[in-house]
Amino acid sequence: MAVVTMKQLLDSGAHFGHQTRRWNPKMKRFIFTDRNGIYIIDLQQTLSFIDRAYEFVKETVAHGGTILFVGTKKQAQESIAAEATRVGMPYVNQRWLGGMLTNFQTVHKRLQRMKELEAMEQTGGFEGRTKKEILMLTREKNKLERTLGGIRDMAKVPSAVWVVDTNKEHIAVGEARKLNIPVIAILDTNCDPDVVDYPIPANDDAIRSAALLTRVIASAVAEGVQARAGQGSADAKPEAGAEPLAEWEQDLLAEATAPVEAAPAEASADAAAAPAAE
Repeated sequence: MAVVTMKQLLDSGAHFGHQTRRWNPKMKRFIFTDRNGIYIIDLQQTLSFIDRAYEFVKETVAHGGTILFVGTKKQAQESIAAEATRVGMPYVNQRWLGGMLTNFQTVHKRLQRMKELEAMEQTGGFEGRTKKEILMLTREKNKLERTLGGIRDMAKVPSAVWVVDTNKEHIAVGEARKLNIPVIAILDTNCDPDVVDYPIPANDDAIRSAALLTRVIASAVAEGVQARAGQGSADAKPEAGAEPLAEWEQDLLAEATAPVEAAPAEASADAAAAPAAE
């Protein structure tokens, strides 16, 4: 069964890239066409890359690995937290602190401090202190929870990183590459494919697109967890949107799903002689 369908991608708006004047020429091979000054991403390639990334994530988790979910832009924050939490993986959806990967020992100390403050609050450790001291400790705890809460149980650097918007998360991507940690990411038409190990060409600005693909990666994690536990495969089918497609989007879907019929020899010869359509 397909991990995700062409219609689900279309419904989520995954095919919309950036304006043609705002693009990275390295993304040319992933672009199908342009429409009204907007690049349209080749979703046939997207489907293939999703399958490749899904298999990698599933196998990584099945062998005991962890996937760090990263997406601090507004459109991705909710789905990053929800999907990572659903499958028990660490996540960063607020601000990426420099050194979260390359200086993990220091980050780990901050995590210990956060847990210490939480324990103090729960066991009455704030009692007997002045109001000012309690206020300062509470602010420190809240700040640590906001920035590090998603990685509270991450005992070591992750096996791989899932990223929504490699341009915004360039520091995280750079740290992962420095440590040879594989990067799985959505590639919009303004991104650099050279910095990603497992790219998924798609719209990284739409909430539904980011949510759909993050859910797909989380489903791969869930399947890997179940494989590790010897419980078989998970139902990895993500939910789809329900808005009607535009006529030209329906044409894209029809082309992608139409069965290939055997053509007569003469017709094949004529087709071979004709120039390829753009």
